[in-house]
Amino acid sequence: MTTAEYNECVKNYSDGIFRFIVKNIRDEFEAENIVQNTFEKLWIRLDKVEMKTAKSYLFKIAYNNMIDVIRKNKKHTDIESARHVASELYEYDNLMEYVNKAVSQLPEKQRSAITLRDFEGHDYRSIGEITGMSESQVKVNIFRARKFIKEYVRKLEIMLF
Repeated sequence: MTTAEYNECVKNYSDGIFRFIVKNIRDEFEAENIVQNTFEKLWIRLDKVEMKTAKSYLFKIAYNNMIDVIRKNKKHTDIESARHVASELYEYDNLMEYVNKAVSQLPEKQRSAITLRDFEGHDYRSIGEITGMSESQVKVNIFRARKFIKEYVRKLEIMLF
């Protein structure tokens, strides 16, 4: 990969990677760090990565960094933040916010798969490459995530009507 191709990758994929990470971890500062680390790793391996595989490669690196951050942060969760999340559940009047809340409650693999598919437009094969799942596992995780979101929204309808 040349420097010009690297710059093209930054231009074409940095926003998508940032959105994917923010959607999953809900921390813009940490997402910016992950994006920066992702492109730093690409820069280090510039001679080993081809342009045609750069997108999958970048999302895979970002995904792995995100998993590391999630694991690190799970050790530091406190009770007050859990109370705050619970109180927010009753304040939603916007459906998209409610859907985003449902997505944030999904298990890690389901959240990543549904975000990559429905928000970023990746196909099943590239989602599998990014997350390390087989195509059938990707499909199962997306199905389960959509089912959970549907039930979550249904609960909102019951509460409203």
